[in-house]
Amino acid sequence: MCLPTCPTYDATRRERNSPRGRISLMRSIADGELEMGEEFAAEMSYCLGCLACQSACPAGVDYARLFETARADIEQQGIRDTPSRIFWRTLVLRVLFMRPRLLRWMGRALHLYQKTGLDRLVRRLGLTRLLPADLRRLEPQTPRIESKFSSDLIAAAEEPATHARCRVALLTGCIQDLAFSSINRDTADVLLANGCSVHTQEWQPCCGSLHAHNGELGMAASLARRMIDLIPPGDYDAIITNAGGCGSHLRHYSTLLAGDHRYADRAKEWDRKVKDIHEWLVDIHPRIPTASPFETETSVTYHDSCHLAHGQKVVSQPRAILKLIPGLRYIELPEASWCCGSAGVYSITQPEQSARLQERKIGHIAGTGALIVATSNPGCHLHIVSGLRAAGINVAVEQPVTLLARAYRREKKPSGSIESTYPS
Repeated sequence: MCLPTCPTYDATRRERNSPRGRISLMRSIADGELEMGEEFAAEMSYCLGCLACQSACPAGVDYARLFETARADIEQQGIRDTPSRIFWRTLVLRVLFMRPRLLRWMGRALHLYQKTGLDRLVRRLGLTRLLPADLRRLEPQTPRIESKFSSDLIAAAEEPATHARCRVALLTGCIQDLAFSSINRDTADVLLANGCSVHTQEWQPCCGSLHAHNGELGMAASLARRMIDLIPPGDYDAIITNAGGCGSHLRHYSTLLAGDHRYADRAKEWDRKVKDIHEWLVDIHPRIPTASPFETETSVTYHDSCHLAHGQKVVSQPRAILKLIPGLRYIELPEASWCCGSAGVYSITQPEQSARLQERKIGHIAGTGALIVATSNPGCHLHIVSGLRAAGINVAVEQPVTLLARAYRREKKPSGSIESTYPS
């Protein structure tokens, strides 16, 4: 039953490119019938890790864990190591995404580079040819970095206008913080509008998702411990995430820290408390806005982030949020849960397959005739924006929670709705 859900099997119709084929390869290696080598590493690199197979599996096979373990084994054996690959993996995984201050400093430098137009000059002069081939392909997709990050927009503690009915911690993410800090502000505003006391730590480490998905489970565990120390789960009713890929990893800390007696129990409590923003809003019954986010009726469709739909099983809630907003006409997207081809660094490691999936997704979005496509993961957001721009299609990409925040802001009588204690 998993085969029809697998984008790589759909592309090749080869058993080895399916989840069933990959599990068979893993079993052969575990049984000593096959050596782990380049061929196996290439196959695991070809897998998107979208987890659509996991949703379809009647036996409940935990493919996510098998996938991460296989990639970790490949990295430990250094099968794909080259000097260039070691350099970039070290820079990204061991340096930048282990140090939030350094990552934010890099973000500010990149913002300045983009704001001054230096990026356009570099392209005009053809200097991007000096970059490695993989980065040269990625350069046009570099996200625009926001001028203000989450800590500039959200205070450490913000209280709703009325009596708080719950206390939540807000996770700001890494790429989300640099490229979509306004979405984090929208998330805080929506939580406030629904009676939540919002607490946001300024310097949050990476959740470890990037490391776990790329075979660095030791660093992922280290980051999980840092996150639990920084945001003790016992202090909050919920820990809110608004990025599908991060959320899927965040709610599996107990698996990652199962052998750590100092953190195992807290990790289980952490997993219970982590909630996607749409899931949390539906749980607490969100207040229906009295205004529309736009002057006229606007059509909207929705793309499921793989790790939100398949990793977290959050499918109906974002749609429910969109449908309760006045003035939005919802149109279901064909193959909404089919991967868009972003899949972390997949567009770098597998550019051709990534481009095929992107083109397929953009075709479906265009076919709906919607003016907005909503999605809830920064990777999907950037990949779809890039695809729409390349195709010359004028469709806006938004987070559902952004549309809800916009509707609240347009209410004529905002008292009792949005109250931010932080100066704008």
